[in-house]
Amino acid sequence: MCHKTNGAGTTNNVKQEHALCKQNNQSSSSVILAILPPIQHSIVDKEPAHHDINDLKRLPTSSEVVEELKQIGSIAGPMICLGLLLYGRMVTSMFFLGRLGELELAGGSLAVGLANITCYSVLSGLALGMEPICGQAFGAKRWSLMGLALQRTILVLLCFCLPIGFLWLNMHRILVWCGQDTSLSAMASTYLLYSLPDLIAQAILNPLRIYLRTQTITSPLTICTFFALILHLVINYVLVDVFGMGIKGVALAASWTDFNLVFFILIYLWFFGMHKKTWEGWSAECLKDWKPLLYLAVPSCLSVCLEWWWYELMIVFSSFLVDGKATVAAMGILIQTTSLVYIFPSSLSLAVSTRVGNELGANRPVKARFSMQVALACASILAVLAMTFTTTMRHVWGTIFTNDSHILHLVAVAMPIVGLCELGNCPQTAGCGVLRGSARPTTGANINLGSFYIVGLPVALVLGLKVGFVGLWCGLLAAQATCAIVMFCVLGKTDWNVQATRAKQLTGLSPSEIDQSLTTFQNGYQVETEELENLISIKVESTKGLP
Repeated sequence: MCHKTNGAGTTNNVKQEHALCKQNNQSSSSVILAILPPIQHSIVDKEPAHHDINDLKRLPTSSEVVEELKQIGSIAGPMICLGLLLYGRMVTSMFFLGRLGELELAGGSLAVGLANITCYSVLSGLALGMEPICGQAFGAKRWSLMGLALQRTILVLLCFCLPIGFLWLNMHRILVWCGQDTSLSAMASTYLLYSLPDLIAQAILNPLRIYLRTQTITSPLTICTFFALILHLVINYVLVDVFGMGIKGVALAASWTDFNLVFFILIYLWFFGMHKKTWEGWSAECLKDWKPLLYLAVPSCLSVCLEWWWYELMIVFSSFLVDGKATVAAMGILIQTTSLVYIFPSSLSLAVSTRVGNELGANRPVKARFSMQVALACASILAVLAMTFTTTMRHVWGTIFTNDSHILHLVAVAMPIVGLCELGNCPQTAGCGVLRGSARPTTGANINLGSFYIVGLPVALVLGLKVGFVGLWCGLLAAQATCAIVMFCVLGKTDWNVQATRAKQLTGLSPSEIDQSLTTFQNGYQVETEELENLISIKVESTKGLP
């Protein structure tokens, strides 16, 4: 490296070092690159727009794997904690419902299932439409686009809340018309009526989580959810036990907790100033250009709902089998089990979606591909662990929920099949994250539609009628296996250069814009190099005659 020395021999040192740089055939820009601050290095070190085909085919090195594991773990770890806390919130609500009585528990469970189908799956799926926009905008350093995406998504979700709210207001009539028990319908509709405020909270909370996660800001979500869960216990106790509000209190407590969570997150962001870079305040721009968001949001919603609704359908189908009450109870226990296990691959899916989106937005398709490979490897390990857990715990797990011997037998028989399902579920869930991060939700929706409804549903119905309860889970096994195989084929054939170009278009960059900015900076370095060489020459001239 060329540098200046003081004392005797200054002239010779400067001449020797200047000659050494040229002798080694180093470009002027590389000399400047070694001297200028690191923040400028990151601009010049950006990968080119089109990457060597060998780079896009090679496996990551051990150091690259370790680095990617750190990146994914820094996102997935807090997301796992967040998922467990949210699971604890659900268990708390069910606990207080169970203390109220059998009718309240049944009505509340029915209401929660209806809310999942008609609201929570829809809103969470629609919110995922902003994930590739924010993830790639963050990688491309288009900060203002992230704030606009958040505003537009909140408005979109609030618009969808209107028909959902109207549906909930008329749920009692709908359930009675469908032949549901009158008292059970009344209890479920009461729960939904007092859950109406939660629509607004969810319309804000879902986009807010994605907005933060795509910036790799995960600690506020976990910390705020922890304190909200503590208050959730207190609020349930006060409303249910102190004020005696019954099922109304449980529903209000859930809504209140979600509003608390929104409030805590906003206060946290404001206090630490985490919003300043990406949030420029509400703008009239959020009222237009909804098409790119909806183009991603609708298929994302379909992808989530198609898989989510399949489990709800299995509960309905199980009620038509012999000894319907026992099979429904066993199905409920197993779905709760899969929900708990799902926290881990879903957190990995969220992490890889963020990583792939960030890397594509930063025009680094090679690293985006490495993120996919590392995530799929981690998902395979999770799948083996999940299968081991469900197989070894099959005779014990059911006793946590019930003492009924028939239900315990059904759970024990089906648990190994649930474990086999996880062998496909974990990798395909991670694969869905890759598709979301690369803005391909339509592909994910098509895979879920074909796997769960064209393959899995017929298998479940046929085997359910012939084999019984276990046959329904064999249908899920067929669906998950198909989904995983197709997902691996799609991801294996992905052209990552094309995905990087699509990311530029999604974030509003022209295909040549990054290359032009790179050339500009390189030209700038050449100018600065010439200036440095002139300074060296001046210094050499000024030191002539010195001893």
